[in-house]
Amino acid sequence: MESKTTPITDARILQLLQKDGNQDKGFRLLLETYQERLYWVVRRLVIDHEDANDVVQNCLIKVYRNIHSFEGKSQLYTWLYRIATNEAVTFLKQKKRRMANSVDDESNNLSNKLEADVFFDGEEAQVKLYAAIEILPDKQKLVFNLRYFEEMSYEDMSGVLHTSVGALKASFHHAVKKIENHIRGYEAA
Repeated sequence: MESKTTPITDARILQLLQKDGNQDKGFRLLLETYQERLYWVVRRLVIDHEDANDVVQNCLIKVYRNIHSFEGKSQLYTWLYRIATNEAVTFLKQKKRRMANSVDDESNNLSNKLEADVFFDGEEAQVKLYAAIEILPDKQKLVFNLRYFEEMSYEDMSGVLHTSVGALKASFHHAVKKIENHIRGYEAA
C-alpha cells in the first residue's frame, strides 16, 4: 500500500505497471483509483449491474494486457475511459444481435430490471429517463451519457470518441429530442 504521504498519481501507477515485479501493485493502485469511476461510466451505458461488472472486468483485463501500448499522449483516465466505452459499445452490439425482442419488449424488460435492481433507487422519473436512453442508437446513447452524466466537454469527448465536436453536438441534440419525445409519450399514456 502506498503511504499516506505519497500521493497516488498516474505516473506512479504507470511506473509500477511497467516495472518488472511490481505489476500487481500497480494494477491494485489502478483498481483503487479508477475501478469505481469506470464502473459507473459502463453502468450508465449497459444499465444492468451484472453486465456492467462483466464489461468493466473485460476492460481491466485489456488494460492490464495492453498497458505497454499506452503512449502518454492523453491522461491515463482518458485512455481507460476510451477502452471502457469501447467495451460497453461492443457489449451492447453483441447483446442486440442476440436479442430477438422488439423495442417495446426490451423497454418493458429494462423497466423490470431497473425496478428489481438493488443499486437503483427506482424513482419514477429515473425509470422513465433510463427507459428513454435505452431506445437511443448506440452512438447517441454514448454521447448523451458522457455529456449528461459525466459532464464531459465536447472537446474531451472528441478525443475519446475520435469524432468532431460538431457531430457530437448534433448527436447530443438528437438524443435529447428523442428522450423528450419518449418521456412525453409516457405522460400521454
